[in-house]
Amino acid sequence: MDLTIPIDAYCERIGTGFWAEPLNASSNIAFLAAAALGLWYWRRAPTRDQPSLFLIGLVAIVGTGSFLFHTFANRWSILADVIPIAIFIYAYFGLALRRFVGISRRAAFAGTLGFLAVSLTAEPLLAPRLGSSAGYVPALFALYAIGAYLVARAHPQGWLVFAAGAVFTVSLALRMADLPLCPQWPRGTHVFWHILNAATLGLLLVAAVRGAPPEPR
Repeated sequence: MDLTIPIDAYCERIGTGFWAEPLNASSNIAFLAAAALGLWYWRRAPTRDQPSLFLIGLVAIVGTGSFLFHTFANRWSILADVIPIAIFIYAYFGLALRRFVGISRRAAFAGTLGFLAVSLTAEPLLAPRLGSSAGYVPALFALYAIGAYLVARAHPQGWLVFAAGAVFTVSLALRMADLPLCPQWPRGTHVFWHILNAATLGLLLVAAVRGAPPEPR
């Protein structure tokens, strides 16, 4: 398989040059800002836990991978884009089950595998209507489900997780609007997906850091 075959998937791209998507490429700095925010909270937290630090680093990698895709725009760079995102989704889901919901490690692992199976089943069913955005829908429902559960139980991180779901809803809508609105908005709306998606991840990082269990004495 030729990993250098060009991919033209977004409204803003009108050529094959490195800076053919200037807004989509440069807006990935928002992910680095989200990672920096998470690190700021982590360095000041009573508990500097490794799972939260891993997620912070992963958000920085998400921004880097997305930058590579929106500049090189080919098969190898799309892998650099989507793989870190997928790792974050399932890693955070498992952490949320364990840290926020409070189930055992084994149950959280099983729940994450179940969520993976549901996601892989749902994506091809939703793709005819939602296109490449279909894979994000299970994550959206997971944010609302876990957020609502935590809010109902008055969990301290509940509203952060639920708010992340609300921001992600707008973010995903703008991602799906990119090509349909292209004739009216030639720059596209994908740039706003980056900015709001980074805000979503920033909220989730803050929740993870704040929700870390205290260190044993």
